[in-house]
Amino acid sequence: MTSTNQLWQVPFADAPVNGGVTVPGSKSEGNRALLLAALSDGPSTVEGLSASRDTSLMADALRALGTAIDGTHVRPPELFRGDASIDCGLAGTVMRFIPPLAMLADGPTRFYGDARASERPLTPLLSALQALGANITSDRLPFTLTPPAVWGGGPVTIDASQSSQFVSGLLLAGARFPHGLDLRHLGASLPSRPHIDMTIAMLAAHGVQVDEPEPDHWVVAPAPLRAVDAIVDPDLTNAAAFLLAGVLTGGRASVAHWPSKTTQPGALILGIIEQFGGWTRRDDDAMSAGSDGALTACDIDLSAASELTPVAAALAAVANGTSRLTGVGHIRGHETDRLAAIHDALEAVGVPSVVEDDGLAISGGGARHGGTIDSADDHRMVHLGALLGLVTPGVQVARAQAVAKTMPDFIAVWESLV
Repeated sequence: MTSTNQLWQVPFADAPVNGGVTVPGSKSEGNRALLLAALSDGPSTVEGLSASRDTSLMADALRALGTAIDGTHVRPPELFRGDASIDCGLAGTVMRFIPPLAMLADGPTRFYGDARASERPLTPLLSALQALGANITSDRLPFTLTPPAVWGGGPVTIDASQSSQFVSGLLLAGARFPHGLDLRHLGASLPSRPHIDMTIAMLAAHGVQVDEPEPDHWVVAPAPLRAVDAIVDPDLTNAAAFLLAGVLTGGRASVAHWPSKTTQPGALILGIIEQFGGWTRRDDDAMSAGSDGALTACDIDLSAASELTPVAAALAAVANGTSRLTGVGHIRGHETDRLAAIHDALEAVGVPSVVEDDGLAISGGGARHGGTIDSADDHRMVHLGALLGLVTPGVQVARAQAVAKTMPDFIAVWESLV
């Protein structure tokens, strides 16, 4: 695919898929690991980073603020430098993790991003940073953040019901704030709680303790971050699409180097597969999945792993009966309005669905015909198109280059598998 205007003709599997793949490192883990390395008290290494756009944007943002990054080696600056411009692209981890770090810089930092970046929620995070003493010129991208002249030391409240990244971004830098951080979430239920657990576990590896005296309340004392070497596990959300290639075709697909213990929400795909009637099995260090018969509709609460909604929608599209995917109303504010985008993708191939307040109702039984699915520049929508096309002849995906956000070689690996 050499042009953004080209369509990807999705390969159709006329036989069960049987094969295995290796996927690159987790963007969620990798970007946290890079930022924590930059905040640490000495140099360290971060191995297993993906070659994705999101990871490149994170590395470039840290470099702009004075961090030296050479391959796997990261050397923190003595003082983060201001007068920097940060390209956030569409990366939630960059636009939500770097502003708290920029609070530590010696001057203002300008943030900007892709055309749709201004549509992604940021206001609660920026309001929290203002409460800590920052001057910020807007409540969305683009904006300029000037670090506090006088730091606020009191408790900070935030409504993180739109994104758990608001909490993670503050926790990651909180130990370096002069007074630490006392943070409370006040609002509707937190989405993607496993991502906050990931943040807390990775901070613990750097010697930072996050206390939770009560639910949705976190306290971090001011402390240095110990430099530690890190190895990033495979991205299990990207891996989920490949596992489902085996499930949807009644075959078997494997992903190598599946971690035995992880905080990645993508690991929840295993239980989702089994709820729809497929099977999963560990083979040495690989995870395999497949199915031995027809899949059956079910209701799935995806609030802990909303990134899996597009691939879960592919399962629901094939399963017999009507499935409901709930707990994901907040994904309207992801790279695109994912609920609307999933509905449009299913409609393009003749799968009835209804967008509800908190998710989707999908009438399965398989696609009725081929069609063109618009990714809306959302990498997870390319995964949905790949899965629908796997079991439906004549499916194309427009703007499939969006997969570069987290896995630039997704299409090549997909085509080699199927």
